[in-house]
Amino acid sequence: MTPYGRPHNAPGALGSPVTESFSRRRKLMSEVRWSAELPPRLAADCCNVMIAFKFLILLLPASLLAAQTATDLASTTATKTIRLWEGAAPGALGNADADIPTLTWYRPASNTSDTAVIVAPGGSYHALASNHEGRQVANFLNAAGVTAFVLKYRLGPRYHHPVELGDAQRAISLVRSRAKEFGVAENRIGIMGFSAGGHLASSVSTHYDAASRPDFAILVYPVISLTAPYTHQGSLHNLLGNTPDPKLAHELSSELQVTANTPPTFLFSTSADTTVPPENSVAYYLALHKAGVPAELHIFQNGPHGVGLALGDPALSVWPTLLLDWLRLRGLLTKP
Repeated sequence: MTPYGRPHNAPGALGSPVTESFSRRRKLMSEVRWSAELPPRLAADCCNVMIAFKFLILLLPASLLAAQTATDLASTTATKTIRLWEGAAPGALGNADADIPTLTWYRPASNTSDTAVIVAPGGSYHALASNHEGRQVANFLNAAGVTAFVLKYRLGPRYHHPVELGDAQRAISLVRSRAKEFGVAENRIGIMGFSAGGHLASSVSTHYDAASRPDFAILVYPVISLTAPYTHQGSLHNLLGNTPDPKLAHELSSELQVTANTPPTFLFSTSADTTVPPENSVAYYLALHKAGVPAELHIFQNGPHGVGLALGDPALSVWPTLLLDWLRLRGLLTKP
């Protein structure tokens, strides 16, 4: 476990690199001392240069973010949406868009890994944050040479368990059965989930058959327990209904279902997350550690729930790099 307590004292809304950058650069500039003996003309010219320099520095974080976004987008060659089932999905209550689970395939411009990651956005099992916890993540993975699939799974209160878990299991087995078509290896298929999508990812990591077992998991500020005092109530009730069966809640509390066969897992959360507290991630990490499953946990001091890749935050934006390091260490960023 590697706790991270990186300070983030930017005033205003979290994730404002310009505000924090200004305070840091202003301190830097204040350390410059001008000599009273400089000729007035030279002193004025120097002041103008410093003002221009400070302005450019203020623009730098935003320009870097824009450059990173452009790079990620350029790394995706094409997308294609695939239905999980050719006909009606099991348990479908209609044929509207909300009744049709899909995978959107994001192909990297350069497939350098043969690795695939299925991304499950969060949204309390009631909605899907398919942009910053879906598309942006797929672009980021493509930039690392990883093939990505964004999962659109069915949601409550229209659908309850086991529908959501069935959609995730089907997604993994579908990618595995068509691995050659997708240009990935059958034994390099992972699942990545955010918030409630993290609960779904942990559920499929602990409830699977040979075809639907993920080879690794990435859990980002995940809901884990459905029985603990810190359980996210919205996810619980959207998944299991207004009167959840205690036995079913226990079965779907992932920290209680870990075995030695649970896939290796990377976890990220923050101490300041009051929506889905980090106790969820800690409990799952400890269960993995006890079972002898390779796992890595990163908990940052500050940061709210739902930050996604946190590309605009100078402290939290480190976590995707830590993820890439973990994938690289496991040999998942190069071809086998």
